[in-house]
Amino acid sequence: MPTKWTDDPLDPYRREHAQRGSAFSVTLWNTPESQQKRFRVLKEMVYLPGKHLLDAGCSRGDLAAWLIEHETPYGRYTGVDGLEEVIAFARRRDLPNTTFVAADLLERPEVLREAGAQVVFLSGTLNTMDFATALRLLESCWAACRETLVFNFLSDLAGPDAPPQDYPATRLPTLELLDWAARRASGDVQLRQDYFRQGHDATIVMRKP
Repeated sequence: MPTKWTDDPLDPYRREHAQRGSAFSVTLWNTPESQQKRFRVLKEMVYLPGKHLLDAGCSRGDLAAWLIEHETPYGRYTGVDGLEEVIAFARRRDLPNTTFVAADLLERPEVLREAGAQVVFLSGTLNTMDFATALRLLESCWAACRETLVFNFLSDLAGPDAPPQDYPATRLPTLELLDWAARRASGDVQLRQDYFRQGHDATIVMRKP
């Protein structure tokens, strides 16, 4: 089996789709509840009404569906994912005020810029990437967002009883990501690591002047 350091970050999703199609498991989240808890953190940390939100690594469009279910009046939603099959699934959901684009953002970062979104969100997108790859994508997202970048990741500062992470998931260096974010955003950053037991997951928000 290829290692997480050399594998294409999309390959674990491709393998899951080959086995189970566009079922929830293709997101690689353990449960819908754990996915949705991260969505709630986004809604708590970032003002979304009227905003154009780009979901980088949107998979099946679950975030858009959740925002609609929870009556969040976003302005527009653009979802981008590298798997054409899950984008096709998302389009079939026929969610209002949404656009879904099939593109590998590591290979086509211009898609981010062309969207012109005020808020760019990555939820779980970094979980199959090494630090260098994650940082490359974050740089593109920060350059493209007009106002706010928010991303979650598996924190390397999690407590000893946090769930172990096996291939293909990997924990990223939290303090290095926070330092990167603070330098890019001139200090206007927030970090949360309190929404899962033992600090299993972290979310960073960066805002432009």
